Amino acid sequence: MSILAWVVVGFFAAAIAGRLTGRRGGGCITNIVVGVIGALIGGALMRANGHEGVNDFSLRSILVAALGATIFLAALNALSTGKLRR
Repeated sequence: MSILAWVVVGFFAAAIAGRLTGRRGGGCITNIVVGVIGALIGGALMRANGHEGVNDFSLRSILVAALGATIFLAALNALSTGKLRR
């Protein structure tokens, strides 16, 4: 996948994940970074379960990236609110 496709997938994935987790703000660049990290997390989880990861620009790739971004944002929310601290 090209860099531009990763940026577009990351942007859409972060937008979906932001709506699901209620986390807003950060700006366009931050959202793209969150989405790309989500694509890496989601792709790794899918490959670990024997499925195809994020390989092309498609609705499936955006949804896999959104799943990973949601997990990433949920972990960030838990860390920032202290729910994981002892």
